[in-house]
Amino acid sequence: MKYLLGVDFGGGSSKATLISEYGEKICSAICEYPMHFPHVGWAEQNPEEIYRSLITNVHTILEKSGILPGDITAVSLDAGTHIAVLLDEYDNIIRNAIYWSDSRSAKQARELAPYNDKIMGLSCNVPSPVWTLPQLIWVRENAPEDFKRIRRILFLKDYIRYRLTEAFVTDSIEAMGAMLMDVGKGQWSEWLCSLCGITTDMLPDIVPPDSIVGFVSEEAARETGLSPETLVAAGATDTVMEVYASGAVKPGQATLKLATAGRICGITDKVYTSSLLVSYRHIIPGLWYPGTATKTCAVSLRWYRDVLGMKEMSDAKALGVDVYKLIDEAAAAVPAGADGLLFHPYLQGEITPYLDTDLRASFTGASSFHTKGHFNRAVMEGVAYSLRDSMDALKGIGIEITDTVRIIGGGAKSTLWRQIVADILDIPMISVLTDDSSIGSAMLAGVSSGVFKSFEHSVEVCTKMGAMVYPNRENRAAYDRGFKFYKRIHDALAPIYKDMAK
Repeated sequence: MKYLLGVDFGGGSSKATLISEYGEKICSAICEYPMHFPHVGWAEQNPEEIYRSLITNVHTILEKSGILPGDITAVSLDAGTHIAVLLDEYDNIIRNAIYWSDSRSAKQARELAPYNDKIMGLSCNVPSPVWTLPQLIWVRENAPEDFKRIRRILFLKDYIRYRLTEAFVTDSIEAMGAMLMDVGKGQWSEWLCSLCGITTDMLPDIVPPDSIVGFVSEEAARETGLSPETLVAAGATDTVMEVYASGAVKPGQATLKLATAGRICGITDKVYTSSLLVSYRHIIPGLWYPGTATKTCAVSLRWYRDVLGMKEMSDAKALGVDVYKLIDEAAAAVPAGADGLLFHPYLQGEITPYLDTDLRASFTGASSFHTKGHFNRAVMEGVAYSLRDSMDALKGIGIEITDTVRIIGGGAKSTLWRQIVADILDIPMISVLTDDSSIGSAMLAGVSSGVFKSFEHSVEVCTKMGAMVYPNRENRAAYDRGFKFYKRIHDALAPIYKDMAK
């Protein structure tokens, strides 16, 4: 039996999934690590903590599965994109990696505006704080001593893979996330690199995502428990792995993700460029997955749990249940529209359709009538309203969705949240049992190593669909009314947030 291992590195945890050559999920492991928020609007990750999570997860996988390390044919990794790991001449990490949701480089992104057309022509995207280009300019301007020490730059999953194999490479999808690549030529752009003061030789070689880049090194084998004979694929970004794992591999299909960020991706056979979009190549050659996004999606509910859900966490521990089950139950007892309580999920600014790093989260309309259940539901509905903003933007650009939307991500495991999203967007959706990016990475490992004949074959073997969810027409009027007030509140508060940021 051949086994394949995929490992995802998310905003707050790593997940490893082991599958068989027949597409059967054998087991999975999760290891949490902190996201660091040293200042308002900042978000950072410590790459060393994340590498340690890989070690923990692999040991757990081997223990739970009972298989021998040599039975794992290949491994592939994925992570969020735009997360640059800066290395000195000895390959030591210089500073924490700036996470893609970090908004500190808003000023630098604005200052790139005169070059927006040329930058979009090369990179297919418009500068904003999510991209590595303005982030590197920020480091150059605000941490010059750190910047002077930079000799090599990798991206998060590539750094972890470098620790596994010593291969200094990145994949062609990840490379787009740096905003330093001439996408048409498939190579680093000297001009884009010059904007942030680096040279192309600091950046890794660019290879296809399904390339085998090496074997597990002897040192990494000792640390992780993997076999030195295990092949390691280049891998790709978390979103494309989720899209791929969900089976969205044809034009007209789409995914809606309820994860750290919320994202709606349409599958197209050509590139679409817009300031409202984040556009990437698909794992399938010739396809793209342009998407709109809300910056803090499931992380909004996690923030709410951690800051305002202490009682629920205590009760859940006492009862031996998931805390989100208690949050869902209280929210389900509240009618659609949360009796006028609204939440805007702008904990770190917002992407689509505002591109505004100064926006902040808020509860509005609260009264003494409202209960904890109302606040629970308002958070879920607020994220869904933000996704409706994103869907409207996607439609406005002309990207057609002709198939049932696949709803994916950790938040999609909530039956209630799935229903709220379907109601507010007024679309039918289907859940996916194999939507996890770590499963996508395991599938990619199978394609790369020849276990699966093609990407399409891996989808046929591995992808499994779940339940359909249809919009409840009885809730349409309440949510249409709620969305109008959601938009008006944004419009009223946006200039105030702008003034507060001065």
